[in-house]
Amino acid sequence: MDSVMVRAENLVKSFGHNTVLKDISVEVKRGEVMCLIGPSGSGKSTFLRCINHLEVLSGGRLYVDGDLIGYREKNGKLFELKASEAAAQRRDIGMVFQRFNLFPHMTALENVIEAPLRVKKQPKAQAIARGKELLDRVGLADKFDSYPAHLSGGQQQRVAIARALAMDPKLMLFDEPTSALDPELVGEVLDVMKHLAQSGMTMIVVTHEMGFAREVADSLVFMDDGYVVEAGNPEDVLTKPQHERTKAFLSKVL
Repeated sequence: MDSVMVRAENLVKSFGHNTVLKDISVEVKRGEVMCLIGPSGSGKSTFLRCINHLEVLSGGRLYVDGDLIGYREKNGKLFELKASEAAAQRRDIGMVFQRFNLFPHMTALENVIEAPLRVKKQPKAQAIARGKELLDRVGLADKFDSYPAHLSGGQQQRVAIARALAMDPKLMLFDEPTSALDPELVGEVLDVMKHLAQSGMTMIVVTHEMGFAREVADSLVFMDDGYVVEAGNPEDVLTKPQHERTKAFLSKVL
């Protein structure tokens, strides 16, 4: 089995005349955690959205678990997959956004079991048992019947993580999952992510939490202006950056 879970080869993404990703090539091994850091507008979130084909590539190729994402290749040419085929690929990739995007009219448990019931056609009893297990795993065993309006931001984000895990993804993407939270609620979400990393889940995390990156990440990537400026061991990148742009960024956030 290929040890690489995500392989990006010379990715380019443009919106009109604005090129947001410029020749991005990175690899994430199975079971690894990669953290992406960098200033706003550097292309980090766009890169994540390309991985599950929420954005269509302008150039390059992207593979998850050996499968070309969003396209079929024939005679050296790429043909975009039908929406239903792309959605099928997306089922195996969990994503947690800055905003929790929970259904406000559903309880925590109903939010978690919705996709397994509708998309995977799981038996309801099985989905409920798994949903309760996942909510317990993220520390919300006492909130099964609570609606999002009655949960704190940190609790809502933990429900969102449980919801993503309910589809049994092979890869988890986190797009600044703590940036919308009050500072005192950040820790409870990061703790869930640490436990997830320890369980062997492959994760790519866009974050401003340098302590989390230092402690949990296997690799750290600094992006700026659509380029990977520097990548490597988190401790090395954070304490001995090689590029002036990395040094300037870290001097403001550490």
